[in-house]
Amino acid sequence: MTPAQDHKPRQLLDFYLEAGADALVGEEPVDRFAATDAPAPVLAARAAESPAAARPDFTPPGPAISQAAAPQATDEAVMAALQAAKSAGTLDELRALLEKFDGCALKGSATQLVFADGNPKAKLMLIGEAPGRDEDIEGLPFVGRSGKLLDRMLAAIGFDRTSVYIANIVPWRPPGNRTPTPQETQICLPFVLRQIELVDPDILVCLGGPSAQTLLGIKDGITKTRGRWFTFNSGKREIRAMPTFHPAFLLRSPLQKRFAWRDFLAVKKALTE
Repeated sequence: MTPAQDHKPRQLLDFYLEAGADALVGEEPVDRFAATDAPAPVLAARAAESPAAARPDFTPPGPAISQAAAPQATDEAVMAALQAAKSAGTLDELRALLEKFDGCALKGSATQLVFADGNPKAKLMLIGEAPGRDEDIEGLPFVGRSGKLLDRMLAAIGFDRTSVYIANIVPWRPPGNRTPTPQETQICLPFVLRQIELVDPDILVCLGGPSAQTLLGIKDGITKTRGRWFTFNSGKREIRAMPTFHPAFLLRSPLQKRFAWRDFLAVKKALTE
């Protein structure tokens, strides 16, 4: 193997690591298309017994969950989350309740809870979508590459982690850095809403489209909504809120940094008014 060829496996592994594929989910490969190799007579016999039986089985290994059971389980988890979050009188109590909460399956695959970072009395609160690999290891939000960029963005307007409060919609890392499902977001939402209520900031910055859509109830993408002021009702009062690009997006699209810079300048101005 030549030196150039020797580097290719390492580059491929680095690519997978950057993409979030850093966890082994099974010891043996599974051929999801094996069922389609059955001879036509076998499929015909299955169809005669039951139309559903003729379809290939693509069900992944693990406990079976019926279509009716999943929504019911989600509703029960949301109700449990609402009751737990409402009972928290302080951020410390809220964190303790989240540590004990078992209604979200992400807790089982994550290394630890990623609750928040920064000053709980800050006037500026920033909320992303979910932790990534580095955050899962450190137990703090925005500590990877995107976190370092966020730190530089805050420093550019005169802030740091001692003068802001940072959290995520979902406090546990989804496997492989995948996007949280709507059910996972729905279950975790009562906790972050209570978190905002307890911090009671003057300005709320939604980092990325999913955060903005979840908290502000908007349907447009982040390109259309960034830089615009919205109103977030915390239950205590109305808070000014602005969506802007997520730092991870800016790492992939550096030309968009100029727009994020404008947004942060607008936030700084609003805090001094």
